Amino acid sequence: MVKRGDANFFSELKTKLYTAVLSDVMDELGYMDQAMTPKIRPLDDNLVLAGIARTGLFREVFHVREGENPYELEIKIIDDLKPNDVMVFSCAGSNRISPWGELLTTASRARGAVGAVTDGFVRDVRLIRKMQFPVFHGGIGPLDSKGRGKVADIDCPVVVTGVRIEPGDLVFGDVDGVVVIPRKIEEETLARAFKKVTSENATRDELLRGAKLKEVYDKYGVL
Repeated sequence: MVKRGDANFFSELKTKLYTAVLSDVMDELGYMDQAMTPKIRPLDDNLVLAGIARTGLFREVFHVREGENPYELEIKIIDDLKPNDVMVFSCAGSNRISPWGELLTTASRARGAVGAVTDGFVRDVRLIRKMQFPVFHGGIGPLDSKGRGKVADIDCPVVVTGVRIEPGDLVFGDVDGVVVIPRKIEEETLARAFKKVTSENATRDELLRGAKLKEVYDKYGVL
């Protein structure tokens, strides 16, 4: 099994794993709140996201102070993104903030980042889709964050739809949604997930050959 630091780590995750199996394994480990709610959807159903969380915490505002740069911390963390980072912006469920758009996508991709997740809105969606950059969002809307939301802290623990994300956690997303794997259980989660996928593939093969579901379940223990 690949481990973080291996050259093909992220490609192996994206080609062989999926959110459902990762969620199942974390359930077995007692971590039953690691999947974001169905509100968080991908801009492109065909893209898979796997990377390391970088976090930013938005708060609502209702004005911009004279002389201030309302994007200061937002710019700081985007410019500091590293290869395989995933930008996670928590907006506390606000329906006033669109923290993600084309320019942040362009800047993030140039730094080697591999995706973004937010419970806020996303805009410039046609241009982002053309870039084939995985973005998972809480809605689509044209509103700028300026005068509506401001990043209050970066590289700190955040919560997105009830899921706690800490910098360095593994973020995985596909058409079924987004799961977050805490760093402390990453190795065991992935080991179990790869093993479960092998069992699921064997189960599928036997079902296709006409085996009864009960006998295959009794044999492999997956469903």
